[in-house]
Amino acid sequence: MYDYLIVGAGLAGSVLAERLASIANKKVLLIDKRNHIGGNTYDYYNSDGILVHKYGPHIFHTNSKEVFDYLGYFTEWRPYEHHVLASVDGQLVPIPINQNTVNALYGLNLSGEQVQDFFNSKAEKKDQILTSEDVVVSVVGRELYEKFFKHYTIKQWALDPSELDASVTARVPTRTNKDNRYFTDVFQAMPLEGYTNMFHRLLDHPNINIMLNTDYKDVLDEINYKTLIYTGPIDGYFDYCFGKLPYRSINFKSQTIDTENYQATGTVNYPMSQGYTRITEFKHLTGQRHEKTSIVYEYPTAEGDPYYPIPRKENTEIYNQYKTLAASEPNTYFTGRLGTYKYYNMDQVVAQSLALFKKINKEVVAINGNGLVSAAI
Repeated sequence: MYDYLIVGAGLAGSVLAERLASIANKKVLLIDKRNHIGGNTYDYYNSDGILVHKYGPHIFHTNSKEVFDYLGYFTEWRPYEHHVLASVDGQLVPIPINQNTVNALYGLNLSGEQVQDFFNSKAEKKDQILTSEDVVVSVVGRELYEKFFKHYTIKQWALDPSELDASVTARVPTRTNKDNRYFTDVFQAMPLEGYTNMFHRLLDHPNINIMLNTDYKDVLDEINYKTLIYTGPIDGYFDYCFGKLPYRSINFKSQTIDTENYQATGTVNYPMSQGYTRITEFKHLTGQRHEKTSIVYEYPTAEGDPYYPIPRKENTEIYNQYKTLAASEPNTYFTGRLGTYKYYNMDQVVAQSLALFKKINKEVVAINGNGLVSAAI
C-alpha cells in the first residue's frame, strides 16, 4: 500500500515525492509516461558527448532563497546569467529592450533618462490594458512592438497579440538602463552537473518507487494507494468532458556543428519572417567545453506535447469548470503547470509544491490527531 501515488515525474511531482518521503516518511509511487524523470527539464549527453536539453532551454532563476536553497541540497550551482539577442533590422540587439537596444537600432547615444523620454514619445496611451498588444504599445509604441513582439508572438501562439491576455508580453519587461541580462532575479544559476543528475539525487530515497513508460490509467486498478497527486493535464484526467484545453507545443530541430561556438550568446530570438522563433546554443548554458557545439531551433506548433497554456478568457472559463470538478475529487490534489493550466517558471513550480506539501503535512497531522477525514484539493 502506497500512501501517495504521484502522476508526473517533473518538478512538481518530484519535489512532492521527495518531501513526502523524507520529511513525512510516506511511501510514494511516482509514475511517468515518458522514459525518464525530470519532466521538461530533462537533459542528457547526445551522441557527440554534448549536454543538451531535450525539451528546449531551461534556465533557473528565482528571488526565493527558500527555493534556491532547497534545490541546492541536490545540486551544486554554477552561476549563470542568461543573455538573449534579437535579430532585428540586420542587427543582433539585446532583449528585453533597453538603452543599448535603442541606441544600436537608431544609431543614437541616449542616456537612461533620454531613453525613457524616447519611449514616452512613442507610447500610445491606453485607458485599459487588456491584451498583449496593449502592454507593449502603451510602453514603447507601435514601431518597436512591430519589430520585437508582434510577429514573434504570432509565430509562438498562432494568434495576434491583440487576441492574447496581457500576461504574455508582460513577462518581458522594458528597461531604460544598460542591463543586458534576460532575468534580474537575485539567484541565477544552472545545476553544475545538469538537471537530470539533480533529479536522480532528489528522488534517491527508499520510500520512493518509480515507474516510467507508464500511463497511470493503465495500472490504476492494480495499485493500492491512499492519496493521488496529479500533475498531468487536468482536462485529460476528466476525459475532456468540458472540451480539450488548448496548448502550444514546439518542434525542436537539433544540430551538432563542428565548431567551438555557433553564436555569441545562449539564445538568439528571430521575431520576423523565419519559421523558427529562436536558436539556443547549449554550451553557453551548461558551461561545457567541447570541440563541437549543439544548437536547437524552435518551431511552434499546435500539435505535440502540451508546453504553453494559451492565456485567453474562453480557455480560463473551460479550466474553471475542470477546477470546480476537481474540488469534488476525494483524496486528490491537482498541481503543476498542467494540473492548474497555468504557465509557471521552474522556481514557481517548486514553490507551489513546497507549499502544497506543507498543506498536506498539516492535513495529515489533523487526520492523525483528530481522526478527521481531509477534503483534498
